[in-house]
Amino acid sequence: MKKTISYIYVGLVMLFLYLPIFALIVLSFNEAKSMSVWTGFSLQWYQELFHNRLLMSAVGNTFSIAILASLIATIIGTTAVIGLSAMRPKSQNVVLGFNNIPMLNADIVTGISLMLFFLLLHIPQGYGTILFAHVTFSIPYVVLSVRPRMNRKTDRLYEAAMDLGASKRYAFRKIVIPELMPGILSGFLLSFTMSVDDFIITYFTRGAGINTISTIIYSQVKVGIRPSLFALSTLIFVIAFVALLVVNFKSNKEEEVA
Repeated sequence: MKKTISYIYVGLVMLFLYLPIFALIVLSFNEAKSMSVWTGFSLQWYQELFHNRLLMSAVGNTFSIAILASLIATIIGTTAVIGLSAMRPKSQNVVLGFNNIPMLNADIVTGISLMLFFLLLHIPQGYGTILFAHVTFSIPYVVLSVRPRMNRKTDRLYEAAMDLGASKRYAFRKIVIPELMPGILSGFLLSFTMSVDDFIITYFTRGAGINTISTIIYSQVKVGIRPSLFALSTLIFVIAFVALLVVNFKSNKEEEVA
C-alpha cells in the first residue's frame, strides 16, 4: 500500500513537471498557429525553423558561446582548483567564499555590472562580450564541481608517482587529471547548461545585431511567439533526453560489468 502511494506521488510530480513540456511538443505539430485549437498534424513549423535565418543564427550563437565559454571556464576553474590546493586552509576558505558570491548574487546585478564594465572600457558589445560574461559566471560552478575531487588521496598519489621516478608533467597528466576528470566533466556540463539557459546577463551584454535563443524568444513575446520556437524547444528537449538515456545506459552497463 505504501509503495502504491509513493508511486502515485512520484507520478503526480512527474506529471506536474513534464505536462507543460508535453503540451509544447504537441503544439509544435499543430497545423494552426493557435495554441488553443488543433487543426491537424503538420511538420511545417519544423520546416520553417530550418529556413529561418534569424532563428538559426540565434541557435548557432547560443551553442557556440555555450561550448566556448564552458571550455574556457573549465580550464580556468580547474587551474584555480589546483592552485588552491597549494594554499593554506584559511586562504582557501577566503578564496572559496569569494568564489561563491557570484552564484548567490542576482543575475541582474551581474549583468548590469558587466555592461557598465564594458561601457567604461569602451568595449563594443557583441559576441565577444557575451562570451566573456558567460565565462565569468561559469567559472565558480566549475570550481565548485572540481574542488571536491582535489583531496588528500590525489596529493598522495601524485607524491607517490614522483617518488617512483615520474616527472612532474607525467604525474600530473596520469594521476591528477584522471582523478579530477569526473569533476571536470560535471563542471563543463553545468557551465554549458547555465550558458544555454541564461537570458538576463546575455541581454545586458549582447549589444545590437546579435541574438541567442533566449533573447530572440523575449523579442518575439512582444509580437507573438511563432510555433517554430515550439519546434526548436522540442528538438532541444528530445536531444537532451536521448543524451541522458545514453549516459544512463552506459553507466548501468559499466556497473553490471564491474
